[in-house]
Amino acid sequence: MKPLTRDNERPNSADSILNPKRDAAIILGLIFVGGTCGTGARAFIEIAFPADGWPWATFLINIGGTAALALLVQVLAALGTDSGWRHRVRLGLGTGVLGGFTTYSTFAVETVMLAQDIEFWLSLAYSAGSVFAGLTVALLVFYLTDKFLTIRGSG
Repeated sequence: MKPLTRDNERPNSADSILNPKRDAAIILGLIFVGGTCGTGARAFIEIAFPADGWPWATFLINIGGTAALALLVQVLAALGTDSGWRHRVRLGLGTGVLGGFTTYSTFAVETVMLAQDIEFWLSLAYSAGSVFAGLTVALLVFYLTDKFLTIRGSG
């Protein structure tokens, strides 16, 4: 038996056997199920906390989803290449769950609705604030995750 690789996978594992149709079906299934779960969670939150002025539910959903995606990508990258189970986890959780959970379309509609309701400055603050907060949170999570993984790896 061959030794395990750095990624804790056997060199001749099932992931190395190519079956494009099966792999595509599995990946599409993961994205579909994940997207359904993420969209359901988002809809639940937006129904529970309807917008009144500043769309807090969508704002916090998008910022939280950004943080979760940044953490997921950083941890998966630290575990090895984007292949095998890591590829499926990234697509199922990242593209599926978090892609369904976060929402650009609702963000865009809410921005336009604020602008049409003569809330131009609130609309501008919401759109600029969302982009700025998303970038800031993503960079902060990347930085903190990298520091944590570096400390953990050296200890």
